[in-house]
Amino acid sequence: MGVFVGERKTVNDPVVLSLLAQADRIDHPVNGVNQVWHVWNRTSSQPLVLLHGGSGSWTHWVRNIEVLSQTHAVWAMDLPGMGDSELPPNAKDADDIAPWVAKGMAQLVGGQACPLMGFSFGGLTAGFVAAQHPESVSRLLLVGVPGLGMFVDPLPLRGFQNNMDMDQRKAVNRHNLMSIMLAHEASLSAQTLEIQEANVVRDRLRRRRIARSTIMLDLQKQWRCPVHVLWGAKDALYEPHLGEAAQRLSNCDVRDITLLVDTGHWANYENASAFNAWALTQLAAAL
Repeated sequence: MGVFVGERKTVNDPVVLSLLAQADRIDHPVNGVNQVWHVWNRTSSQPLVLLHGGSGSWTHWVRNIEVLSQTHAVWAMDLPGMGDSELPPNAKDADDIAPWVAKGMAQLVGGQACPLMGFSFGGLTAGFVAAQHPESVSRLLLVGVPGLGMFVDPLPLRGFQNNMDMDQRKAVNRHNLMSIMLAHEASLSAQTLEIQEANVVRDRLRRRRIARSTIMLDLQKQWRCPVHVLWGAKDALYEPHLGEAAQRLSNCDVRDITLLVDTGHWANYENASAFNAWALTQLAAAL
């Protein structure tokens, strides 16, 4: 059986609550381990699967779902071991959870190949899924993706202490969001902090290491679909190396590499309008 540790957090932000009210929540056991999916526009014949970033949940896509669901059935899962999804036995990193993600996709999305979009750690997981199950992925959209050997030195993150009050926790979340996720203080709001707090307390994949490897250099050789890649041009994790992206993605059918100007790592949130326009353009492109 899967393991759930920590509180099931509800975000009270009105945008999140509105999206929840429009979604179908699906609790789907895979080999006895529960996965939580939220689906918008479920009756559409064009499914799109979204995989969020590390220490996240479906709420990483809070500024994208409304637009993407106009043209697609948007299937946004909480990755195994994050959000409300249970942790599979012995799972520690993206390679461990990818088979569980692939099985959930196959069972819920009807077995048809569909576009798969992953942000950060979700993009790394998507890379494993597309390599191991190329028949399930018709198009791969990678946002702020790691695993290409373009990492910088570790950034100065802060941790939580058990005796911290909420103001102190907000200060830690603010520091970490500005260190890694966002380029501008103006991008950080009460909504951002509430989403971050609700997500980080539910992350049970605490010792992830593959993101700082070069595993995607090998995985891409097994991808059999068009690939579209986007980073924020001010992504603190990769900015010095973004000029190397084309060379590092030379062993797959990469159709597009986009850098969003003046945007940080969480590009789909910080610059949502430009990101949404990019995503719709790639999803509409001919195969």
